[in-house]
Amino acid sequence: MLEIALWNNLEIAENELPPSITAYLVEGDTVRPAVLVIPGGGYNCVCEKTEGEPIARAFNQLGFHAFVLRYRVAPHRYPEPQEDGFRAIRLIRGNAEKFHVDPHAIAACGFSAGGHLAASLGVLAGSVDAAAGDRWDKVSCRPDFLILGYAVISFERGGHPNSGENLLGDDFRRLYRQLSLQHRVTKNTPPTFLWHTFRDQIVPYANSLKFAQALAKKDVACELHTYPYGDHGMLLGLHTPDVGQWPVLAKKFILSQLAMQKAVSSGRKASAFVKYTNAKQAAYENAEGLLRAETPSKIALLQ
Repeated sequence: MLEIALWNNLEIAENELPPSITAYLVEGDTVRPAVLVIPGGGYNCVCEKTEGEPIARAFNQLGFHAFVLRYRVAPHRYPEPQEDGFRAIRLIRGNAEKFHVDPHAIAACGFSAGGHLAASLGVLAGSVDAAAGDRWDKVSCRPDFLILGYAVISFERGGHPNSGENLLGDDFRRLYRQLSLQHRVTKNTPPTFLWHTFRDQIVPYANSLKFAQALAKKDVACELHTYPYGDHGMLLGLHTPDVGQWPVLAKKFILSQLAMQKAVSSGRKASAFVKYTNAKQAAYENAEGLLRAETPSKIALLQ
């Protein structure tokens, strides 16, 4: 593991550890996608032990480099946590060659309030000044993908105002709608993978639904999974038959987006999207012998 400080000479709250990223790198020289893991904690703490290292190591097993973000929380206020997130993306991308990271395949993966921070990185790039006065300021701070687990999206009713109060302090009433991120989605928001549980008793699943709907309106690629069971903070969902699949599904989402982007950039947009037409799918399944042209001449009634 390698811990990297985000800033030099930063004033932080007393007894608080400085913002940093801890690198969990897959051995070897292969260039790989990377995930910036952002633990939750209601903007009051950073749950590194549960939503940090275990998530990073799971992504290592899936072939991703991973970095865990330690960011400023209350009494620090907006935009300081967001500045830490943007700075982390810059350092990862700026050192892509050193870390063997694909600079065009960096995902921000956040949980609960960390999901709000991750989503912030996708929708607020250019709105938050995260400059440090060094060479990394010229590096793009926008993640290429978002992975949001039971994320806080809205500070409005039905969202999670408590996280907003910790982030905004005295400015909550003035800024809570502006920082309800479903209102900030644009066509430039990164492709997003979201997952939530219907029974989340702390952050309602409507948070993820609102973000997904906003993405759909802007024609941004999105994959949303809502699971029937599970409390808030399901982490990796180990030993469940459904929730535990989300890391693999998130990987497949990123790989599919990379493949689509490659096809589009090479001028093969039509051939890329034809795979997703009903007619093409029917042809595939007919070739596999799954479709039959003949229809029954009689309908048998169940007795």
